Amino acid sequence: MKALRILAPVLIGAILGALMGYFGQCTSGTCPLTSTWWRGAIYGSVLGTLFALSSIRS
Repeated sequence: MKALRILAPVLIGAILGALMGYFGQCTSGTCPLTSTWWRGAIYGSVLGTLFALSSIRS
């Protein structure tokens, strides 16, 4: 159950980041978040991980 509390925000962040990277407006490749879908997914999963770890109570 604890793994689900960490894994769900990571997956949601990765999906949202990938969508933002895929449908982003940057076509020159200079925007670090929206230049490619996989880079957006990495940023989203990192933010999801930070969110999940910050919400865990000891």
